[in-house]
Amino acid sequence: MIAELDRVALTTDLPEYSLRTGDIGTVVLVHQEGLGYEVELIALTGQTVAIISLFSSQVRPIGDITRSLICVRQGEKPTRNRVFPKNPVSVRKF
Repeated sequence: MIAELDRVALTTDLPEYSLRTGDIGTVVLVHQEGLGYEVELIALTGQTVAIISLFSSQVRPIGDITRSLICVRQGEKPTRNRVFPKNPVSVRKF
């Protein structure tokens, strides 16, 4: 089971946050014994891109990070409405 502070990768694109499958985040909260997660995704600068609620099907554990490749891609130009929303938490009922 994925636990708080575990690194995870997205399994789906999230265009409303300019995030793509494979982007890496850190679980900051586990909802209902793993039914969902609050995940923080950051840029290489350390700036938070989004803190979002995701269903367990939208993330996967990274596991052995020594066997994982990291890809750096050019992000979209940050705007208040897309990458850095006023309220970065997406609320979902689990």
